[in-house]
Amino acid sequence: MRIVYFTHSLDSCWNHGNAHFLRGVLSELIARGHDVRVHEPADSWSRANLVSDHGEEALAAYRTAYPELSSWRYAAEVDPAALVDGADVVIVHEWNDHGLVAALGSLRKAGAAFTLLFHDTHHRAVSTPDEMRAYDLSGYDGVLAFGEALSRVYRGWGWGERVWTWHEAADTRRFFPVEGERSGLVWIGNWGDGERTAEIEQFLLAPARDAGLPLDIYGVRYPDEGKAMLARYGARYHGWAPNAAAPAIFARALATVHVPRRYYTTILPGIPTIRVFEALACGIPLVSAPWDDAEGLFRPGEDFVFAADGAEMTRTLAALRDDPELRAALARSGLETILARHTCAHRVDELLAILARLDAPSLSAARSTVA
Repeated sequence: MRIVYFTHSLDSCWNHGNAHFLRGVLSELIARGHDVRVHEPADSWSRANLVSDHGEEALAAYRTAYPELSSWRYAAEVDPAALVDGADVVIVHEWNDHGLVAALGSLRKAGAAFTLLFHDTHHRAVSTPDEMRAYDLSGYDGVLAFGEALSRVYRGWGWGERVWTWHEAADTRRFFPVEGERSGLVWIGNWGDGERTAEIEQFLLAPARDAGLPLDIYGVRYPDEGKAMLARYGARYHGWAPNAAAPAIFARALATVHVPRRYYTTILPGIPTIRVFEALACGIPLVSAPWDDAEGLFRPGEDFVFAADGAEMTRTLAALRDDPELRAALARSGLETILARHTCAHRVDELLAILARLDAPSLSAARSTVA
């Protein structure tokens, strides 16, 4: 099967977590013999920022880890029809230009034989719904949403049974336990747009200090005031790290922490960041700030531990610091759940099952049901 994916960037994971999942899924599809083509805009924001900060050499870690993957960087004036010539399936990520999204839908409505899916991996459908409703999806066969709460939003917009919950997952070809000398706490996460500033202080910085655990932080878009806050708590800030380096980073730490963005604890429950899947795949104990595992993705208390507040986070981190058997049990259980349910191979199975059901059906009935 020939599969074409339109992404914001495959090259860069700079503030672009979807690249992690996309690389793993496409790698799995290629391993199963599918013909995969990836297109990304020549001026993608993520890639431009990565190269500006770290130079072209920053792309080397991804290319070394995924030699089978490549993408074609297209100019704004490109003819979309040329990019999907011969495709059986076309998937379009939500971080794409509105005009491109509409043009691909127009091709499908005009009789193009490929199945066309929209892939949403963000909270904008609830945080800025007008922006998402501005996408013209009238020519699309369906929507892939990265959590059931987001799927419900699309069902409310008229998609009915043509939206599927397609969670992110770990690429276990690259994310697996690595032996090493472990000490301290690590957190890999971007600052964002002020969505979790208070939570980072309450559930990460203060507990690490109070538990006496050295803290290393990796990520981008930390403003000066954010860096100053990290320094006040004694955290060591390292800036951007390529996602391919995450297993080795996790291998140096006793534990890690999950601090969800606010939207995923309120109006989009049940959606962990991909770092939860990746950390558990790497066999590192994880403690999480509160979120609702509404879909039963994990076994809280076995795969990872919830901390209701900063004081409980401090106590839990201290327990992990002092109890190697507790650390080993959490790491073992978390990895077990990933391998049983949450690998990119599982997600490819799910995708192929969705495509088998669709088989590029007529859009005449679909267009009448979607506003």
